[in-house]
Amino acid sequence: MPRPRDVIAKRPRILFVGINPGATSGKVGHHFAGAGNPFWKLLHASNLTPLELTAAEDGRLPEFGYALVNLCARPTKTAAELSRPELARGRKQLVEKIRDMKPAVVALVGITLYPIVLGLKGKLVNPGPGAKPDTIEGARVFVVPNPSGLNASFPTFEAKLPWFEKLRDY
Repeated sequence: MPRPRDVIAKRPRILFVGINPGATSGKVGHHFAGAGNPFWKLLHASNLTPLELTAAEDGRLPEFGYALVNLCARPTKTAAELSRPELARGRKQLVEKIRDMKPAVVALVGITLYPIVLGLKGKLVNPGPGAKPDTIEGARVFVVPNPSGLNASFPTFEAKLPWFEKLRDY
């Protein structure tokens, strides 16, 4: 199964970090490719990109000052299929990617990523989407809701869009 390639940029304004590719992304080899995933529409509707890209155009993100990676490269139907060792390896590799790329902001795409990526245990002081007090290798951290149609906490496009707009302003 092909895996989406990291979309790398030197010193991107925003490095988007997904947890792992979904099944459709794994089949086609592009990020956020599922029919029910509005990631690309959210980028455009929030004015993060001047045009609406498709998953097949994910490699164009550096044109707009962005990069995109996943915490874990293995495609799954749901992120719950990922093992703790996979997540730990992914966290270590992500820190290296952040160190190499030097983004201004790391945008975690999904609120479940926040405690995993930051290695936080126990009750979170600042859970949910939005700006976080943490930094990773000098990059500020912002969390947006996972755009997947499976996201029960933010089930609609309209529920997700304000967080992408806040990221744009951040």
